[in-house]
Amino acid sequence: MLYGIAAATSALLLAALLTALLHGPGLRAGVVDRRRQRPVPLLGGVAVVLATCLVAGVGEWTGVAPLGDGVADLLVAAAGVALLGLVADLWRLRARVLVAGTAVAAACVVPYDETGLGAGILAVGWIVFVALAFKGLDHADGLVGTVGVITAFGVGGCAATEMMDGLAVLLSVLAAALTGFLMHNWPPARTGLGACGSLFTGFLLASSGVFARAGYDLGSGAGVLFSLAALAAADVLLVVVSRRLARRPLLRAGPDHLAHRLRRLGLTPQGVVVLLGLGTFSAVLVGVFAHTGYAAGSAVFWVAGGAVVVVLLLLRVPVYGARRIASTQVRGQLRVRNG
Repeated sequence: MLYGIAAATSALLLAALLTALLHGPGLRAGVVDRRRQRPVPLLGGVAVVLATCLVAGVGEWTGVAPLGDGVADLLVAAAGVALLGLVADLWRLRARVLVAGTAVAAACVVPYDETGLGAGILAVGWIVFVALAFKGLDHADGLVGTVGVITAFGVGGCAATEMMDGLAVLLSVLAAALTGFLMHNWPPARTGLGACGSLFTGFLLASSGVFARAGYDLGSGAGVLFSLAALAAADVLLVVVSRRLARRPLLRAGPDHLAHRLRRLGLTPQGVVVLLGLGTFSAVLVGVFAHTGYAAGSAVFWVAGGAVVVVLLLLRVPVYGARRIASTQVRGQLRVRNG
């Protein structure tokens, strides 16, 4: 217990310090989010990865808090995915490369002896999906960090009930590292997470959920895992359906995510993060209760239904034409001035 508190505190302070130190190098190296009007360096994810791996690694190396069977390999695989994400931050990588690399890492950590081959293959797909979904959530200041912290506590609670103390400590360290990063990422952000940190966070959370649910039947396991990542899944569903209806390429970036649409409804950046954080907390809480038996397995259907309702409502918010209209108005004003 005392080590868990000390580890979390160390991860929080280390992540906050590293994020601050990497701000300047990120700007000078040009590793910035080019979607914004002001340069925001994307090396915050490196700080989260280093803080999580260093603190968890010290516990494993000293024997004070061994991670347990397979958890150390899970952390190594997550670090490999983070390295792939860092390459994507430095140089553009095709989506297929990110998918393939994440799938290979996931295939190396799934506990097939407990899940079986068929369910294990599905677990690999789920881990890849969640990792990329978290990368997609990195479109708003403070969002991935907030969702990641809440989800880490939820998955950690599931791991603790399964007596996976090492995994629970690792997730508490991740939550603390993300909290330290959020000190610099809360709207308006000074530093971004980037693909490095978002892929690392999503991969580690999804893989840990698979570990905690290994051995349970496929149906209930899928329901719990969905609840733990419901907000990220809803964001992907919203984007895919929206782009298909608008006949836009699925891989073309656009202002069509959850946070974008909520901002168009008039919410402040801080309000968007708080609202989506509350939604994440509600879904994760249902997942934890369903895992521990405090709620019936059918409770996850309420989460799924809520996600569908949110997606259907936000689909009615126009996002694609607004930018074109605005640019047309600006061009018209310029013509008037020049004329």
